[in-house]
Amino acid sequence: MKLLLIEDEKQPKKLPHTLRKHGYIIDIAINSNDGMELAVAGDYDMIIVDNPLPSGGCLSFLTEFRSYGFNTNVVILTSRDKEGIAALNSGADDYLIKPFAVEELLARLGALGRRRNADLTDNMLKAAGLTLDPLKHEAVTDEGVFHLTAKESQLLELLMLNPGHVITKERIYEKIWGYNSDVCISNVDLYVHYLRKKIKTCKIRTARGVGYYLQDDKKSSPGR
Repeated sequence: MKLLLIEDEKQPKKLPHTLRKHGYIIDIAINSNDGMELAVAGDYDMIIVDNPLPSGGCLSFLTEFRSYGFNTNVVILTSRDKEGIAALNSGADDYLIKPFAVEELLARLGALGRRRNADLTDNMLKAAGLTLDPLKHEAVTDEGVFHLTAKESQLLELLMLNPGHVITKERIYEKIWGYNSDVCISNVDLYVHYLRKKIKTCKIRTARGVGYYLQDDKKSSPGR
């Protein structure tokens, strides 16, 4: 799961470290302005907002973010229950009173994630002769069922959501590993190789010098 954490730059960085240990991909913004830029440009499963923020409060952030039509889950960290309730009324999905146990935050994130996944249960992806179950990490073709790793499934999902359209290597890297990852961007090529080897009928094509796309026979040429 990919998270955006918007927090005061003076805050200790223990929370991002803990979340990464539990498998979350984290991008960090140190004020509401930077947070908004990342929130509207990125593709996050969850956004965590520390309240108060150094430039603009979380309520202003929530109101503006929801006005753009985004339905990404947002969790507010606040020191007062009253502010948490106001955040819920402004579009937050949950809030947590500081100080809190990390285990409680992880439980809240897990619950929101399960709720999101439940909404996607019937949304099997189909494109270019492939069917993908993103929850089970399984791809189905005429040749059978293929079990994928989490990263392979995320890569195939991204390509299947954009059939016939070139996805840049930078975009794939940002989506699957995150800006702050220590993994090299060459991993994109490696995981494309894994998918091609595992699912031989998978029509992942290379846009030389740009990225990759899933060939859609209904389209005459790839778009961007």
